[in-house]
Amino acid sequence: MLTRALGRTPHYVLAGGLAVIFLFPLLWNAWASVSGQPGTAQESGYGLGNYRTLLEYDAGLWRYLLNSTVVSALTVALTLGVSLLGGYAFARFDFPGKNLLFLVTLAILMVPYATLLIPLYVLLGRLGLQNSLLGLSLVLAMFQLPFATFMMRISFEAVPRELEESALVDGCGTAGALRRVLLPAVRPGLITVGLFAFLAAWNDFIAPLILISDSEKAPLPLAVANLRQQSMGAVDYGATEAGVVVLAVPCLLLFLLLQRHYVRGFMSGALKG
Repeated sequence: MLTRALGRTPHYVLAGGLAVIFLFPLLWNAWASVSGQPGTAQESGYGLGNYRTLLEYDAGLWRYLLNSTVVSALTVALTLGVSLLGGYAFARFDFPGKNLLFLVTLAILMVPYATLLIPLYVLLGRLGLQNSLLGLSLVLAMFQLPFATFMMRISFEAVPRELEESALVDGCGTAGALRRVLLPAVRPGLITVGLFAFLAAWNDFIAPLILISDSEKAPLPLAVANLRQQSMGAVDYGATEAGVVVLAVPCLLLFLLLQRHYVRGFMSGALKG
């Protein structure tokens, strides 16, 4: 047993070193957000002065949190709904040009993200969705769909066809088999796709910067970026660090709660291969 433990020591050292590298910036930011800094609301000692500045900024922290929550929820719902049906179709049905269409879908990943924002801004204006949370959510979901569709396809392909065929023999239609048999089987893939979509929507800055002009509709990352600029070009680092902490907490909690399903979702395609 001692030999096994010694043999795994390099793995523990490597994992511990990586954990320190990734956790140190977060821990330092949390400490800096409550410590005293000249030119901030918390000039000395430790306290929540920076968080009070963030809470009272412009439309208020709760308004920005609500905007981010709405955008993230809509993005996750749209991404899950479309990728679920798309992945199911690519995995279970044969139709002319299926593989070509799938490659075209994946090819969207090679298009630079920022180059599409201006055309999408014009398109949203024609649809009456410019400067709206729904329009922003549609754009963010569109950029998530190639990867999400790929993940759902490999998740469905990892499920034996015999399960679906048994449900069809027992009287379920295609929709019934999808809802009662396949959905529980691909739950890890759905959670992985949903988590990725949430993280992308919650933390995105470029798309809101281009598509949202009303400060009342700004999500939290855009509000934190605007908060940086104070009078005469000075930057309020304390309030900015507090905003980063507020942004990071929901992401960390979700990942800790869903990490088991997240890993299983990634492993589903690997196990099939």
